Amino acid sequence: MTISFTVHGLPVAQGSKRHVGNGVMVESSKNLKPWRAAIAAEAAAQAGGERIHGPVKVEAAFFFPRPKAHYVTGKNSKAVKHLAPIYCSKRPDIDKLARALLDGLAGVALADDAQVCVLLARKFWGEPARAEVAIEEL
Repeated sequence: MTISFTVHGLPVAQGSKRHVGNGVMVESSKNLKPWRAAIAAEAAAQAGGERIHGPVKVEAAFFFPRPKAHYVTGKNSKAVKHLAPIYCSKRPDIDKLARALLDGLAGVALADDAQVCVLLARKFWGEPARAEVAIEEL
C-alpha cells in the first residue's frame, strides 16, 4: 500500500513543550495543532480509513515561500534569480518538521509513528508553501 498527498499551508515544526504548572505541558507553537490536523485530514482522505500496521518508508518534501531577495527586480519581478538556491537552509529545523508530520500521521494512516523505518525529509524554497508526503509499506 502506498499513500501520497499534499498538505497546503506553511509547514510548522514541532518545537519544545513548556511547563505551565501542575504537571501540564503545552506546545510552544499555536500553529502546530492546526498543521497536524491538516496532515491528519489529508492522510485520512488518501488512506480511505485504513491504517498501515507494518514497517513503512516516509518521504516528505517541505516547501517554504522564497524571500524577496530570490526574485529579480523590474518588469520580471515574478521571476526567480538564476542563482537563487533550491534548498531551504533556514529555520525551522527539518527534524522538528518531520516530528510534526509523523505525529500527524500516527493513528490516522499509521497505527504508530514507531513503524517508520526509513525517513527521507527535504526542505525546498517554492510556492505555494506546502508539504508533499509519500508513505510506502515496506
